[in-house]
Amino acid sequence: MADRAKIVVIGGGVAGLEVATGLGREGSAETVLADRSLSHVWKPMLHTFAAGTARPDRQKVGFFAQAKRTGFRFQPGTLVAVDRAARTVSLVVEDAESHPPVELAYDLLILAIGSRANDFGTPGVAEHCFTIDDLTEAEGFHGTLRRHLLRALQAQEGLSIAIVGGGATGVELAAELKHAIDLLARYGSPDLPRRLRLFLIESGPRLLPAFPERVSAAAARTLAELGVEVRTGAMVTGADPAGFSLKDGGRVEAALKVWAAGVKAPEVLSTIDGLERGRTGGLVVGPDLRTTRDPAILALGDCASQTDPGSGRPVPATAQAAHQQAQHLVPALRRNLAAGDLAGPLPAFRYRERGAIVSLADFNGWGTLGRYTFGGGRLNGLSARLAHDLLYRQHQLGLFGPGLALATWAADGLDQAVSPPVRLD
Repeated sequence: MADRAKIVVIGGGVAGLEVATGLGREGSAETVLADRSLSHVWKPMLHTFAAGTARPDRQKVGFFAQAKRTGFRFQPGTLVAVDRAARTVSLVVEDAESHPPVELAYDLLILAIGSRANDFGTPGVAEHCFTIDDLTEAEGFHGTLRRHLLRALQAQEGLSIAIVGGGATGVELAAELKHAIDLLARYGSPDLPRRLRLFLIESGPRLLPAFPERVSAAAARTLAELGVEVRTGAMVTGADPAGFSLKDGGRVEAALKVWAAGVKAPEVLSTIDGLERGRTGGLVVGPDLRTTRDPAILALGDCASQTDPGSGRPVPATAQAAHQQAQHLVPALRRNLAAGDLAGPLPAFRYRERGAIVSLADFNGWGTLGRYTFGGGRLNGLSARLAHDLLYRQHQLGLFGPGLALATWAADGLDQAVSPPVRLD
């Protein structure tokens, strides 16, 4: 019996986990998923974990358990090198000094390692600011937030938080933090909301530049009504322990600082020799999702730089695009495996814009579908918030199948019924 083809997927985000799950169920290839974490969370939920309005232990998908259920193999480790000539990848489990690198051979390598916030080399950001690009960072911010809140209550002091970046991540985080503080106030700290000073800083002329102007204006109004101090047209030139310096000479003083502006590819991609990279460091791929200079390497999701052949515009770095790429790739690779030709041609991927959604906790929300915009207002915004939740449930359905997905949804409902709406531990 001939050896099975070896497919290695690096990165257990939306795209990577959906590809590994789909190929694992098919079973004709030896599929290995590698990730530095032991579990998957849906990235659009990270701001809720950071604020404490959702518990990650209820939303995590363990990679070992998912591998057992669906037939792929999980290998913990952080990607440190790719040898294109030998077709191997090197992974470090914990740290290189105490653990030798793990090497995996591949016939096909699928890179789906996501993206990072881009500080554009702004002095002090790396040293003094939180980013919320993965669960570890979200949990780290939440732990620090909790300590600051306890200190503020004990010393009868205020707490200032500043977020840089007026895109969906920054806007949603600002609203979620306000929501979390309001919820915490119900548990014996009624003056807590008055102690919070929350800033949202955006270098551009308006918030949510990917949305229509009326949504941007409405989001700014909602945040202002919540007490968030929104500053647009404000360029940050530096960060220090006490806050941010602005280009106009001003200052924003903040004990806690979050950088949620810009996107760039992980640095490890720059160590792979000979591959073409886009403006933000992502690997340039063709319509078939193969990298332009090595057909044995594909890139999906945020770490890929692709121009949609239909519209001529860049495919956005969103969970929606990653999901579509994974759903396109799995059946195509299954056909090639069935034909015994893993290196065979793959059909062109066409991105389908299915709209965008931004949810401001329980306060408001908007969605766009082509030329149409829905949501706005505390009650009307419920439609956008429900649509946001449905996207997550669709993701769970693809990973678990109908039976386990329904059981998971029921468990989530029971957990929400018996647990506090905000983390108190």
